[in-house]
Amino acid sequence: MANRAASFSLLSCVLILLLSSVSAVTDDSQDKQVYVVYMGSLPSRADYTPMSNHISILQEVTGESSIEGRLVRSYKRSFNGFAARLTESERERVAEMEGVVSVFPNKKLKLQTTASWDFMGLKEGNNTKRNPTGESDTIIGVIDGGIWPESESFSDKGFGPPPKKWKGVCSGGQNFTCNNKLIGARDYTSEGARDTDGHGTHTASTAAGNAVAGASFFGLGNAMERQEAAFRALELPLTKPAARKNGVDLIISIGDLSAPLYEHDTIAIGAFHAMAKGILTVQSAGNSGPNPASVASVAPWILTVAASTTNRGFLTKVVLGNGKTFDGKSVNSFDLKGKKYPLVYGESYTECNNNESLVKGKIVVCPEMVFSHVPVASVVRDNIEFSSVSASPLSALSQDDFDYLVSYVNSTKSPQGTVLKTEANYNQIAPKVIFFSSRGPNTVAVDLSKETMVDGLQPDVTAPGVEILAAYSPLASPSEDTRDTRHWSSSMIQSAIMTTAWPMNASGTGAASTEFAYGAGHVDPVAALNPGLVYELEKADHIAFLCGLNYTLKTLKLVSGEAVTCTGKTLPRNLNYPSMSAKLSGSSNSSFTVTFNRTVTNLGNPNSTYKSKIVLNHGSKLTIEVSPSALSMKSVNEKQSFTVTVSGSNINPKLPSSANLIWSDGTHNVRSPIVVYI
Repeated sequence: MANRAASFSLLSCVLILLLSSVSAVTDDSQDKQVYVVYMGSLPSRADYTPMSNHISILQEVTGESSIEGRLVRSYKRSFNGFAARLTESERERVAEMEGVVSVFPNKKLKLQTTASWDFMGLKEGNNTKRNPTGESDTIIGVIDGGIWPESESFSDKGFGPPPKKWKGVCSGGQNFTCNNKLIGARDYTSEGARDTDGHGTHTASTAAGNAVAGASFFGLGNAMERQEAAFRALELPLTKPAARKNGVDLIISIGDLSAPLYEHDTIAIGAFHAMAKGILTVQSAGNSGPNPASVASVAPWILTVAASTTNRGFLTKVVLGNGKTFDGKSVNSFDLKGKKYPLVYGESYTECNNNESLVKGKIVVCPEMVFSHVPVASVVRDNIEFSSVSASPLSALSQDDFDYLVSYVNSTKSPQGTVLKTEANYNQIAPKVIFFSSRGPNTVAVDLSKETMVDGLQPDVTAPGVEILAAYSPLASPSEDTRDTRHWSSSMIQSAIMTTAWPMNASGTGAASTEFAYGAGHVDPVAALNPGLVYELEKADHIAFLCGLNYTLKTLKLVSGEAVTCTGKTLPRNLNYPSMSAKLSGSSNSSFTVTFNRTVTNLGNPNSTYKSKIVLNHGSKLTIEVSPSALSMKSVNEKQSFTVTVSGSNINPKLPSSANLIWSDGTHNVRSPIVVYI
């Protein structure tokens, strides 16, 4: 059980797969660095051989006939380019060559990482309908640090051969084998695809692990691991071009720690190519919250997912000699059998961790985390909202409870207490966006029109992202201590997830309780299967969106990988996105009017009428008109357009004003958040 599972971890069971980071290729030379030479889309002519061209470029730039040790990787599937070890001057020469779009350093991306099934409405025996044929044909690719193939989560018992569309290989290194469940692996680092830190195995098993009876974390969360057994798992530090070539259906990736401009964001560029091929990329919002504008995933062709809690919590009780009991937080599998030990207070980190004579054989009470294994157990002060795996008996108390405990220790002649084994509690208020989940608004998609607005609502939705039970590598410490056109397009899947998300209740104050924390709401994978209406986008729509940002042709090529002409421009607020957001210019008491243009596609019933409804949030006093106010759909896949006009004044400069537009035909409720802010 990882301390911070990926914020998208529970989406995977129905509509998505989990991917994490690509391990960087190390470079031991002192004067050379690994650079990725991006050459855009692959030429369509039959006589073009990417590898030969890449070798020729390297030979010309380096002046070396043999490029052994220089060429790291040749990309020749969905886009054209290569990775090579270059000096700074060589990099500059490559960047100036004809046909080269951009050259950027290879870098290491940060890893971001079951009762939650029932919490999301996927309760066995409930209204969840399975599609074994579709599931067994779904290939899930995982970009991460590796996998533990022997885990029961990846057993192929009961599985037939891989889908015919699968074109990948099993190349995970020495003593690494695949099967009909774990159908492929590829290592791009020369270190093998076997997981050594647990993250990749945890992520892959959350996405596509088998149902493992009685699964638990040393007896905790017993029998909660219930993954979708029919999905195929594919584990490799996978490039997006390889995903398409190998037959992967969906991509999930992490990104940079910040939100770089689209043309500098390698994940956004790769996701753009995936989108063009009909593959949706799903990305974590990031772990840099609760700071505003910290969301790392801001491209509208990527589904951005925040991390939230479920109704299950893990409580570790502290019982004092006077009978007082506190509910602390941790995932503590150690059992002291209720035996009480002397309590001692360590005022500083040094006392708690380095003063062996003070803490040995006792339970140490410390304001900071205790890493020493000399104490029997430790009780620390920590107001975190989730439980972490502990390497020894530990409980984290709130400030008030900790203060009482310190007072008890200091005022009692022989203070005693014990730390109990963790137990599950299902009464948590949830879902709630976890504090570390990155927040919006989007700071990249700046509308350069006179209104000076941005399309700023990312993240798109939230999903369970902490305290997730899944497989792990036995080599790692869990505590971190020492092709059918009838298929939905990627944008339709993204829209379905967003418009059917649960509305989030505003708990607390400030931006942490607004849409900039949770987007459209908490994912509801059951409802997402039948959304009614969807907002669909194609490659051309995203090109027009980038043109609306006044991207130059050169910059457009950096993102799309090909020469693009701006035949039309779309203002960011008019991108056919499932949410609507605008930053207002002027002062907070100025009057304003903002319009959003949208088009929906009917995936519900023919001969159905959807009526619009506006629900205001957060005490906002917006005036919102929808025209037309009703949409009459005669057939499936029919498209109809509408306009949303938002007006008002006296906007709170500290909080956004928001509302929800709901289209309902009596069966479906298609909800889109509307947010305006200063």
